[in-house]
Amino acid sequence: MHGRCKHIDVRFHFLRDLAKEGIVELAHCKSQDQLADLMTKPLKLEAFLKFKTGLGMVVD
Repeated sequence: MHGRCKHIDVRFHFLRDLAKEGIVELAHCKSQDQLADLMTKPLKLEAFLKFKTGLGMVVD
């Protein structure tokens, strides 16, 4: 196995085992629903407000 790919293999098997044991449930999330985009990308106001609400952020 190539040294740079080993971490992918370890992470994949770790998550696969947790899912098989029922500890975690993996679900597909559409790219337009990625809440992390709020912190990592410039967004239009509409998307920003949607994600802000989704994260439970409150502005006083």
